[in-house]
Amino acid sequence: MSFLTKNRIIGLVLAAIIFAADQWIKKVIDVDLAMRLGDRIDLLPVFALHRTHNYGVSMGMFEATSPEMRWALVALTALIAVVVCVWMLREKALGDIIGLSMILGGALGNIIDRYDYGYVLDYADLHINGFSPFLIFNVADAAITIGVVIILARSFFVRDKDPTDTSEAA
Repeated sequence: MSFLTKNRIIGLVLAAIIFAADQWIKKVIDVDLAMRLGDRIDLLPVFALHRTHNYGVSMGMFEATSPEMRWALVALTALIAVVVCVWMLREKALGDIIGLSMILGGALGNIIDRYDYGYVLDYADLHINGFSPFLIFNVADAAITIGVVIILARSFFVRDKDPTDTSEAA
C-alpha cells in the first residue's frame, strides 16, 4: 500500500490551492488595489473589501503586542499546522482529509502573513444594512472554519464502516 494514496494527494492539492488562492487575493488587496489599513470598497449590498490587520489569532484573541509574542504565535501556529498535516497524512477517509486539508491550507496562508508582516491581512466584510454578523476575515479563515465544521460533523454524525466488522453480515 502506497503512502500517498489518491485521497491524500487530493488533500495535499486542495491545501495547496487554498494556500495559493489566499495568498493571491491578499496580493490583489495589498499590491494591485493598493488598499491601506481601513480602506473599504463596496462590491455588493452585502459584501465589501475592507482591509484590516489581525495581530491575534481567531477573533483577535491573544493579540501579539511584542516581537516575542509575534514569533511565539508563528511557532505555535506552525506547530499546529504540522500536527494537522501529519493527521491528514494518516487519515484514509476522503471526508476527513478534505476537512484537514482546508485547515492546513488556511493555516499556512495565515502563518505566511504573520511571518512576513506580523499580522494577518483580513478583507472580507459580510454585512446587512450596516450590521456585520461576522468579523472581517479572509479566504484562509473561511477555509479553516469550514474545515473544522467538516471534521466536527464527521466525528459526530458519520461512522465509517470498518471493513473487518462482520456484525451486519449475519
